[in-house]
Amino acid sequence: MIDYHGRGNLMGIYGEGLGGFGSSNFNFDGAPDRIRLRNNAVPLPVLPDAWKYFWRHGQWNELRARIVHNPPTITTWINGVKIMEWSDTEVRLPDRGRIALQVHGGGDLTQQAVRYRNIRVKRLAPAATAP
Repeated sequence: MIDYHGRGNLMGIYGEGLGGFGSSNFNFDGAPDRIRLRNNAVPLPVLPDAWKYFWRHGQWNELRARIVHNPPTITTWINGVKIMEWSDTEVRLPDRGRIALQVHGGGDLTQQAVRYRNIRVKRLAPAATAP
């Protein structure tokens, strides 16, 4: 999850329409270069001050997600930096389904844009667990 606006959330996951599960670890504190830790944070391998060293503001960023098993274990990376590994405790979706990309607003949507490129999906072997 990266809600890239003044009070947006980042470095988390959210199950839209799946019973409200999820966690976001940091919030922008009014600007992309000011980040604060949320109270309900899941321990992460990244501190808020590190964000500015690996996030490329105004440039292309590489986001990677690995989802295995059901209930899933979800691991995410941004520009090669491991952000989160989270395991759900309940099955919420069938083993097969669709993949979607979502953008949350946070302001005047006529002045904002999010673009995607080079989207790839790779089916993992059932026994695969390491990146």
